[in-house]
Amino acid sequence: MHFDVTTPLVKKQQRKARRLFSAANKNNHSSAIAKANAAAISNGHPNRKGGFSMYEALLKATQEYQKIAASFGTPGPAALFGLPPAGRALLYAALQKDLDRVLCIVTPGEAEATHFADDLKALGLAAAVFPPRDFMLRPVEGAGREYEYRRLSVLGALAGGRLQAVCVPAEALLQYTVPRDEFLKNTLTLKPGMVYNREALVARLFAAGYVRRSQVDGPGQFSVRGDIVDIYAPDMHQPARVEYWDDEIDSLASFDLLTQRRDGSLEKIYLSPAREVLFGSTAETAEALRGAIKKARGKKRTAMEKATEADLAQLDSGLMPEAMDKYYGIRYPQPATLLDHLDNPIFVLDEVGGIRDAQKATEYRRGEELTGLLEEGVLCPGLDVLYQTMDDLAIAAQKQSTLLCENFLRGMNEFKLKDLINVEAFAAPNWGGDLASLREDLDPLIAQGYAVTLFSGTPKGAAALTRDLTDKGYSVSMSRDVRPAKGIVQVLPGHLTAGCTFPFAHAAVISSRRHGLDEEAAAENKKRKKNKNALSSLSDIKPGDYVVHQSHGIGMYAGIQRLEVQGAIKDYLKIQYSGSDVLYVPVTQLDLLSRYTAPGDEEKVKLAKLGGTEWQRTRAKVKKATEEMAQELIELYARRRQAQGYAFPPDGDWQNDFETRFEYDETDDQLHATAEIKQDMEKPYPMDRLLCGDVGVGKTEVALRAAFKCVMGGKQCALLAPTTLLAWQHYNTLLSRMEAFPVKVGMLSRFRTAKQQKETLRGLQSGSVDIVVGTHRLLSKDVRFHDLGLVIIDEEQRFGVKHKEKLKENFIGVDMLTLSATPIPRTLNMAMSGIRDLSTIEQPPIERQPVETFVLEYNDVILAEAMKKELARGGQVYYLHNRVDNIESTAAHVSQLVPGARVGIAHGKMTEEELNPVWQHLLNGEIDILVCTTLIETGIDVRNCNTLIIEDADRMGLAQLYQIRGRVGRSGRKAYAYFTFRRDKTLTDIAQKRLSAIREFTAFGSGFRIAMRDLQIRGAGSLLGHSQHGHMEAVGYDLYVKMLGQAIARAKGEPVQRDKSECLIDLRVDAYIPETYIADGPGRIEAYKRIAAIQTPEDAADVLDELIDRYGDPPPSVSDLVNVSLVRVQAAAVGVYEVTQKKDTLLLQVEELDLGMIRGLLIAFNGRVTAGAGAKPYLSVTLQPDEKPLELLQRILKAMGEILNEPKPVKNQK
Repeated sequence: MHFDVTTPLVKKQQRKARRLFSAANKNNHSSAIAKANAAAISNGHPNRKGGFSMYEALLKATQEYQKIAASFGTPGPAALFGLPPAGRALLYAALQKDLDRVLCIVTPGEAEATHFADDLKALGLAAAVFPPRDFMLRPVEGAGREYEYRRLSVLGALAGGRLQAVCVPAEALLQYTVPRDEFLKNTLTLKPGMVYNREALVARLFAAGYVRRSQVDGPGQFSVRGDIVDIYAPDMHQPARVEYWDDEIDSLASFDLLTQRRDGSLEKIYLSPAREVLFGSTAETAEALRGAIKKARGKKRTAMEKATEADLAQLDSGLMPEAMDKYYGIRYPQPATLLDHLDNPIFVLDEVGGIRDAQKATEYRRGEELTGLLEEGVLCPGLDVLYQTMDDLAIAAQKQSTLLCENFLRGMNEFKLKDLINVEAFAAPNWGGDLASLREDLDPLIAQGYAVTLFSGTPKGAAALTRDLTDKGYSVSMSRDVRPAKGIVQVLPGHLTAGCTFPFAHAAVISSRRHGLDEEAAAENKKRKKNKNALSSLSDIKPGDYVVHQSHGIGMYAGIQRLEVQGAIKDYLKIQYSGSDVLYVPVTQLDLLSRYTAPGDEEKVKLAKLGGTEWQRTRAKVKKATEEMAQELIELYARRRQAQGYAFPPDGDWQNDFETRFEYDETDDQLHATAEIKQDMEKPYPMDRLLCGDVGVGKTEVALRAAFKCVMGGKQCALLAPTTLLAWQHYNTLLSRMEAFPVKVGMLSRFRTAKQQKETLRGLQSGSVDIVVGTHRLLSKDVRFHDLGLVIIDEEQRFGVKHKEKLKENFIGVDMLTLSATPIPRTLNMAMSGIRDLSTIEQPPIERQPVETFVLEYNDVILAEAMKKELARGGQVYYLHNRVDNIESTAAHVSQLVPGARVGIAHGKMTEEELNPVWQHLLNGEIDILVCTTLIETGIDVRNCNTLIIEDADRMGLAQLYQIRGRVGRSGRKAYAYFTFRRDKTLTDIAQKRLSAIREFTAFGSGFRIAMRDLQIRGAGSLLGHSQHGHMEAVGYDLYVKMLGQAIARAKGEPVQRDKSECLIDLRVDAYIPETYIADGPGRIEAYKRIAAIQTPEDAADVLDELIDRYGDPPPSVSDLVNVSLVRVQAAAVGVYEVTQKKDTLLLQVEELDLGMIRGLLIAFNGRVTAGAGAKPYLSVTLQPDEKPLELLQRILKAMGEILNEPKPVKNQK
C-alpha cells in the first residue's frame, strides 16, 4: 500500500518551489524589471535623478525664478508672462524639485496636457495625464471604460504618493470624481502572508465597482477559481494573481492577459476602486435610490421616479446597470474634483485665455446635452450634479497658491492678481540629427557664455553625440550634476517637445527630434508581442456549433458529457450526425476535431452520415486537389529561383536618414517586415514577397522603405494601386516622404492631364523619373522603363486574374512586393511559407487613443446628439447603413436629424467615377456625414472621421465590425463608435449570440480573438484561388490546412511526420477535468485542447505548469489525461494506431509486424506478449494484478522504440 506522507504544509512548500522554479525559468528578464519597478515605487520616487541638471541650477540663481518660487508661499494667483510652452515645462520641473510639492498643471485641452506630461517625464518627474471622460447618462448595453480607468489610476497613484505631477485639461478638472475619503476607504493593500478572508475580499471588490468574470481580460474585472483570485485594478500595468492557502495569502504574482500565465512575483498590490460612482451591491444601490426618491417632494418626486424606473428594475433583478454616473449627487452629497485629492499643490493654469475659450465651448456643449436629457426625463433636478464651471476654477485659484501663465500680456479680469512677473525667453528649434546644423545653433550661444543642456534621445545617442562634440573641441559632460560654467555643454538622454533659451539665466536647453520608441514603451510592447499562437478555434465553441471530425465528417457539437465506461470515468464530446446518429469523442482525442465555419448561410450545412462512404470520398477528392496544388506551387517556386534578378547593395546613410524621418513610432512587426524585404532585395534572384496586414497597420511605410532602397540602388520602382484615388493618396504620401531627397516621383492615372502623362512616360524611359505610381494604366503597352528594379502592388486582392498574369509576364526578373489587406491566418501562412515568402504585420500602430465604444438600441435622439457633438469639434462622421436599396432615404433621415449638416452617400454599386468625387469631398472636409455601406472597409484613410455609427450591428460579422471600427481613431483624437441594433419582435438566435459577443467586445480583450478567427475563414479564400476555395469549404479550414501541409511535404520529398491524431487510445483510466478544478466550460475545453495538442514531454511539462499556475494543483484524473496524450505521440511514432483494453488485456493494433519486433518483445517481457498476424496484425499483453494499464503501455512502447532504433543486421545474399 502507498501512503501520502507529505503534510499539507510540506505540499505548500513544494508548490512554492515548483512555481518559483518555473517562473525563474520562463524569463528572468521580466521579473528583474518587476523587481526594479517595485524598488523604484517603494522609494517613493521612480527614476528620480540625483541633483539638478545644469539649467535648473542656473535658473534657481536668478531673481526672476526666486520671485516665482516665493509666490507659492502664499495663497492667491500670480501671473507669469513671456515664457514659451517648452520653457514653462522646464520651469515647472525645477519648481517641483525645489519645493517638493505635487505639481498640478491645468491646460486648455488633452493634447497640451500630454505634451507637458511627456516633457516632465523626460526631466525626471513621475507625471501623468488626468483625462476628461464622457459621463454615461443614457442607458447603454455596454461600454468601454478606458478613460474612467485612466482617471482612477491617476487617483490611485496620487493616493500612493507615486506621482509628482498631474497634467489635467480644464474640462477634466471641473468634472466631479470620487471624493478622496471614499477612494481611500475602497483602497486595499495586499501582501503575501496577510490573512484576509476570501469571501470578504470578493465583497470588497464588488463594493469597489469590480465586475466578476470567468477569466480576467481587462481592467476593472476579477475572477475566482478555487484558491486563486485574479484581479485587474485600473492602475496596474498587468493584472495580479492572488493565491490563497486557507485564509492566508500565499503568493502574489503578475500575469499575462494573453496566455493567462504568471510572469513575475509581486511584493504587494494596491487595489483601488474600479468606478468613479461607487454604490456597493445591487441591493444597497436600489436602497440608496429609493431613499433619494422618498426625500423628494411633488413634481420632483415624479420626475425622479421616472428617471430611475428602468435602472431600479434592473437592480431588483440583481444586475448593476452600466450607466450609473447620473446618481453621483445622490451617492456623494459633498461632490469632489481632482483638486480635493491634492494637498497644497503647485497649482498652475497654463494659457488662461485658452482655458477660458475651451471651457466656454465645453460648457455650451454640456448645457445642450443636459437640457436634452432633462426634457426627455432621463435626468431630473438632483440627478444633474456632474460638473463645476469656470467660476469654480477662479475660486480655486484664489484658495490655492496659483501661477497663471500666458505667452504674452493679456487681460485676466476674473482673477485678483497678487503679482505680475515678466520673463523673457525664446523657444529653441528641435535638432534633426545632423551635426552641422546643431553647431550653427550652439556656437552663438557658447560665444555669449551660455551653459547648454542637450537632450539627445537614447543613451546610445547621447554617448555618440558627446564623442562628436568633444572631437570638435567643445567642453562636454555627460554627468547629471556638472557644475554650471560658461560655454559648457551637458548631454543627457531623453526628449522634449521643444527646447528653450533663457537669456536672463544664461542657460539654454536644446532637444533632438523624437525617433522610435522610448525604452519603457518598447519593453512594454515586446512583452505584448509574445502571443503564443492565439488559441485554436475550439476554445470558444458552444453547443450548436458545427465541427469536423477527421474520420467522420461534419457534425453538430452538443456539449460535454461524463460517461463511465468499463469502470473508468471520462469526459466525451457529444456530436450529432445526420439522422439520429451520435458520436462520443473522448476528450483525449480533441485534436481530431476542428471547428467548421459555414461559407455563408449556417442553415445550409449538411451533416455527414456516420459510417457513410461519402465523407471518405470527399476527403480523397480534397487530398488529390491539395497534391496537385502543392505540385504547381513547387514548380512555380523552382522557376522563380532560376530567374536572374538584381542584388541590391546594403543600406547606405541616406536610407537610415530616410527611415528616421518617419514621424510615427514603428511597431516591431513593421521593423521585422522591412528587414525581411531588404534581405530579399539583396539576394541575386527576384523577390516575390507578400506583405499582409489589416487596414491601417502601416504597410505603406514598409513599402516606401523598399521603394527608397530600390532608388538608392540606382533602379526605378513602380507602385500599382487598384483605384485612382488610392494611387493619388500614395502619390501624395510619396511626395511628402521623399521631399528631402533627390527622388523624382511621377503618377499615371486619370487625375493627370495627357501632357503630364506624356512627360512622366518620357521620364520613365529616359530614367529621370525614379518612382511611378499608377493604376493598371501602368500595364499599358506605351509604358517603358529605363531600368525597373521593384514593383509594389497594393491591395492585391482587388486586381483581376488577367492583370496579375500580365504583371508576371511584364516584369520577369524584377523584385515584386505585394501588399494585401486580407489578413492571412498564421496556419495557412505556415503551409504556404515554403512557396511564397510572407511577412505579416499584426500590431496596429501605437495608438494615441482607444476608441470609446457603446452598444445600444437604435435611438434617434442619442445618435443625433453623437453626430452634433462630432461636428461641433470640427470632425466628420461615418454612418453605416448596409442596404443599398434604401440608402437614399436613410441619408434624408440623417439630414433631418442633424439640420445643416452636409450629407454624402457612398456604396458598392457606384462606379469608381462616381465614388472618387465623394472620397475627394470627404478628404477635403466638404462632407460632414457620410452615409455608406461596409465599403469603407477598403476605402481610403480619412483621419478627420472620428465618430462611427453602425445600424443593425447585430447583422454583421464581428470581424467586419472590428475592421470597420479601425477606420476611426486614427489620429490623436478620441474616437467614438456606436453599435446599434433594433429590438425586433424576436432577435434571431445568431444575432443574439453576436450581440452578446459585441458587448463583450467593447472591452476589447476577448473580441479580438473571435474577430481573428472569423477573418481566417474569410481571408484564406482569395489566396488559394477559386477551385481550392471549394475544397476548403468541403472539409473545413483547419483540416484543409493540415492536408495541404502534408501534401507539400510529400511533394518536396520530406518524410511525412506521423501524426498522433492517427492513433486512438482507450484505456481504463480516469481521465477528465472535474468541474471542481475548472468551473467554466470554455476554460475546460481550452484546457482539453491544450492537452490534446501535446507533442513532446516538454509540452506536457509546460501544460501542467500552466494548469498549476492558473487553477492550482491538478487532481490525478488531470495528470492521467496529460499522460494519455503523451502516450499517443509515442504510440504513433512506433506504428501503433489503436490501443484498447478488454478486461485485463491490452490490445495494440500495429501497421506492420516483423519477426525482429516480436522476438525483441518476447525477450523484454518474458513471454507475456502474444502477437497475431494476418490482415490486421496486433500485439496483446495481459495485465498483472496491481499493474496500472497506463504504466504498462508506456513500458511496451518504450521497448518497441528501442527495438526499432537498433541497427538492422545485414541479410545474407542467397
